[in-house]
Amino acid sequence: MNWLLSARKECFHRLLKCSLSTCGVLSFAMILTGAPVWAQTVTDEESCILKIIKNAPDEMTFGEARAECSRKPLKITDTNNSDKENTTTGVVEARLRADKTNILKPFALMAHRPNYILVAAHNFQGWNSKEFEKVTGQDSIELNYSEVQFQVSIKTPLAIDLFDKGVDIFAAYTVRSFWQLYNNDISSPFRESNHEPDVWLQMRSNREFFGFKNTVNMLGLVHQSNGQAASLSRSWNRVYAGFGFERGNLALLIKPWLRIEEDLENDDNPDITDYLGHGEIKMAYKHKGHNFSIMSRNNLESGFSKGAIELGWSFPLFNYNYLKGYIQYFSGYGESLIDYDQYVNRIGFGLLLTDSL
Repeated sequence: MNWLLSARKECFHRLLKCSLSTCGVLSFAMILTGAPVWAQTVTDEESCILKIIKNAPDEMTFGEARAECSRKPLKITDTNNSDKENTTTGVVEARLRADKTNILKPFALMAHRPNYILVAAHNFQGWNSKEFEKVTGQDSIELNYSEVQFQVSIKTPLAIDLFDKGVDIFAAYTVRSFWQLYNNDISSPFRESNHEPDVWLQMRSNREFFGFKNTVNMLGLVHQSNGQAASLSRSWNRVYAGFGFERGNLALLIKPWLRIEEDLENDDNPDITDYLGHGEIKMAYKHKGHNFSIMSRNNLESGFSKGAIELGWSFPLFNYNYLKGYIQYFSGYGESLIDYDQYVNRIGFGLLLTDSL
């Protein structure tokens, strides 16, 4: 028996257990069985699933159908004025729905931050080599101005819907690497890799502020280090909060943090908050497959003397849904831990596998 027949059987089973006034699956069951719909309107998500299963292969599951629909913005009709154009759910809400689909799958690994590779990242200021010269004992190490940079970021749920209040716990791991691939003179080493394990509590919200909908709030703990020793070692720990807002295709994340202090004897970078500050603000806008993003960190706090700004643009490639072109520009301090106190003025071009929206 294929999955469609199983679905019909399940719908009939539920239909016998509920009344016409309370059974939200009634119209869905009627459509699957060919009966006329008169009891209840089908939701947009159910309508999307129905369209997919008409031509779906037998091996396709309901979860896969839901996941496909969750990637498409759901239309919400304005009941106050039927002449107005339909609007779509916000981009943050759409991402949360996609996560909710995957969160129920055992051993699910989901994208956390954007996953990308910059095949050409050029720093107009040049990279700092002083610390490497100290460790190696060499008088001069020439680092190429251009290198490869990439980021891999995944997350997984640890607990779901705690206390029946829609509270989830997630864990994530992000690694960002800086690879001197084009520097054959020193055997193309990895100049730096930053590791960032992260755990946080996530709560859904539905409040509105100044026309923006607060969709999600977070409270977490994060560790970041470069895994090096001696004078190359960099690390710090933070407690942070996150407040996510959306307005149509515009998303906003406000993320303040507080550093967990260490003993001066063990602190590799006691002045790191002078350069990375106590929080960051990110904005992203989605338009016809293009994503535009901006990040600002420590600019106001430092009086624009030790801050950072990052601009990103991802765009479709040949109508291929699983890969995008990506351009990223960074100006300021704290791009990597090894150079957190060095000014970087860099632009990179490459490919993006998963986006922020």
